[in-house]
Amino acid sequence: MHTDLVAALDIGGTKIAGALVDGDGSLLVRAQRPTPAREGAEAVMGAVDEVLGELMASPLWGRAGSVGIGSAGPVDAAAGTVSPVNVPGWRDFPLVERVHKTAGGLSVALVGDGVAMTAAEHWLGAARGYDNALCLVVSTGVGGGLVLGGTLRPGPSGNAGHIGHISVDLDGDPCPCGARGCVEGIASGPNIARRALENGWRPGPYGDATAAAVAVAARAGDPVAIASYERAAQALAAGIAATATLADLDIAVVGGGVAGAGDVLFAPLRRSLRDYATLSYLRRLTVAPAVMGNDAGLVGAAAAAIALR
Repeated sequence: MHTDLVAALDIGGTKIAGALVDGDGSLLVRAQRPTPAREGAEAVMGAVDEVLGELMASPLWGRAGSVGIGSAGPVDAAAGTVSPVNVPGWRDFPLVERVHKTAGGLSVALVGDGVAMTAAEHWLGAARGYDNALCLVVSTGVGGGLVLGGTLRPGPSGNAGHIGHISVDLDGDPCPCGARGCVEGIASGPNIARRALENGWRPGPYGDATAAAVAVAARAGDPVAIASYERAAQALAAGIAATATLADLDIAVVGGGVAGAGDVLFAPLRRSLRDYATLSYLRRLTVAPAVMGNDAGLVGAAAAAIALR
């Protein structure tokens, strides 16, 4: 029997998605459940088991040779545990061991969701063909991952490239992680919206106070909305430049909901990057929007499983 497929799991605070993925990155069978994030550990695992059960019921299951998991973090790949910030029921939860058992003893690779998105973008997306890349997910939080020397580098814990918690403002606001002035505290969607509201921006008649609504206002010329995105772009640029300076990168790929703002984010990001990425070897550094969309987590979990075999 050919074991040419990978079972992929994408675990987040709102949904648990699964798929059987082939060697071209095509999703052949899909399954999904809402994440019972406010319930206990076993309820969340029950949803994972249901997703896996649906995949295992497929006649294609016999071709699955391994399982790849991309999970909201932090994850601990060495211990096989996850403690997603947005799934309070799971703290040091032994996910790898449990999935290994449910999946009939298949080997399991675990990475953080930022690393999974990086694996997807490097395999089939905007970072394809680049040997040294940083990929970022900018949404409710800010995550990321690294490709160095053409290879995914998740690090021993599975969290390498977690750019959201680089400090870019030494005396900045305290971050829930315990540090100060983190990229995430300035550039995440909720913080873009919070800053706009604090500086006098007001949502429209339907009360939409999200970063997406701020982007619409910025596109229409609202100076407070524009300034909030410029500040986010500046924080991202400083974090990207610091990472590129350390790791000698070719490209930074930016995805996640906030990247949906398009030029409202990318124009000031490219401008700010010129201010921070100033050394001669950084002049080739380019920034591109991610292209893998909602399937990045599943494709990336499969790619990570293949890369880490």
